[in-house]
Amino acid sequence: MKAHYLLISLAAGLLAACSSLPATTDTAPVNSVVLLSIDGLNHSALGKGHSPTLDQLAAEGVQARWMTPSYPSITFPNHYSMVTGLRPDHHGIIHNQMEDAQLGRFELHNLQALRKPGWWADALPIWLQASRAGLRSATLSYPGGEVAIDGQHADLWHPYDESLDPQHRAELMLQWLDRSDRPDLLVAYFEHVDKAGHAYGPNSPQYAQAIGLIDRAVGTLVQGLRDRGQLQHTNLIIVSDHGMSEVPDGNTVAVEDMVAPELARAVSVGQVIGFAPTPGNQDAALKQLVGAHANYDCWPRGQLPARWHFGQHRRVPAIICQMHEGWDANTRQVLAKRRPGVRGSHGYDNALPSMRSPFIAIGPDFRRHAVIEPINNVDIYPLLGRLLHIALPHSDGNPDATVEAMAP
Repeated sequence: MKAHYLLISLAAGLLAACSSLPATTDTAPVNSVVLLSIDGLNHSALGKGHSPTLDQLAAEGVQARWMTPSYPSITFPNHYSMVTGLRPDHHGIIHNQMEDAQLGRFELHNLQALRKPGWWADALPIWLQASRAGLRSATLSYPGGEVAIDGQHADLWHPYDESLDPQHRAELMLQWLDRSDRPDLLVAYFEHVDKAGHAYGPNSPQYAQAIGLIDRAVGTLVQGLRDRGQLQHTNLIIVSDHGMSEVPDGNTVAVEDMVAPELARAVSVGQVIGFAPTPGNQDAALKQLVGAHANYDCWPRGQLPARWHFGQHRRVPAIICQMHEGWDANTRQVLAKRRPGVRGSHGYDNALPSMRSPFIAIGPDFRRHAVIEPINNVDIYPLLGRLLHIALPHSDGNPDATVEAMAP
C-alpha cells in the first residue's frame, strides 16, 4: 500500500485575516483526538463476550446509552454527518447512491465518482476545520478522506483500502501518532463488521467474529499508546454509523414490482428507495407509489416525516420509499444472484433500536465510569471542536448533548 501525504502550512497572519477559517478558542494544550468508526456495529452487540477491549473502555470511560444515526441510516451519509455536524439533507451526501444534474451518478463501486469534490462541497469536514485552525489532522480509510474537499486533504491521509487489515491500520495510526508532528486529530474507519452483518446477519457467528477482529485492533492501538506514554494525552472516541437488522431469507421486493419501470426509474435501492418519475408520468408514479404498502411506505420528497429532517436537498429524488425493518428492495437482476439464507441490512427508520450505534469515549478530557443520555450522531462534531479548542461553524449538532461526558 502506498500512503499519501499532504503537508499544509498556514501562517498565523493568514488565519487572523481570513474570517472563513476557524480559530483556536484558547491557548491550552490540545490532547490528541482519535475518532474510530466501526461500520455497522449495533449498540446492543457490545457486552456479549466478543468485544473485551471495547467493553473495558466503555466501563472505564464514558458511554452514551446509545447514539441515534441521522436519516437515512446508511454508511456514507452518516459518516459525513459525524464529521460535519450536519444531517444529510444539509451536507449533500444523501445516500450511497445518488444523482446530480452537474456531477452525474454517485455509487460506492465507482471510485472516480466518489472522488469528485463537488459531491462533498456543501460542507467542510472536521479534519479541514482543524488544519485551517493551525492543528494537524489525519484520515485513514474514512469516507470522504481521500477527496480533495475544497482543494485540500488532511495533513496525513490514506485512502480506503480493503487489503489493509485492521491490525495494520492500528499500526499505521501508531506510526502517525509517533511522529514529532503527530496529528491533533486522527479519524479512522473499519468496514469489517458491516460486511459480515450484510452477508450473514447481526446474530451470526461471522458478525461476532468481525467484532472480535476489530476489538483486537483497538486493543493494539490502546496498548501501543500506553507503551509510548501517549495514552494519558489522547482522547479516544469509538462510534458507528448505524446498527444492523436481520433480514430473513426471502424478505425481498423487486423495485420493478413497486412501480412500472416506464413510470419511474429507481435512483437508489436497498432500504431507502428513491424514484425519479419518467417524463410526463409524475402523477401516475405518485398515484402508484405514495402511501402505505405491505412491506414499505412512500412519500413525495417534500412530505417525509418531519423527524427525519430529510427531503429538501436538491439530490433527493421526487419519491422516497422506506422499507419496513427486515425487508430489502433491489432489482430483479440483483435479487436473482443473491445467495439464500439470512442476511443483514440497515437504512431503516433511524429511530428503531436496531439502528442504534455505540458512543464510547475515554481520555484525559472525559469523565470516568460514566453513562450519559442518548445522543444524535451530529453531536459528535461540536464535541470534537470542544476537544480541539477550535471554534466551528453552526451545525445541526447540540453542543450541550455531550457536556456531561466531559471531565470537570
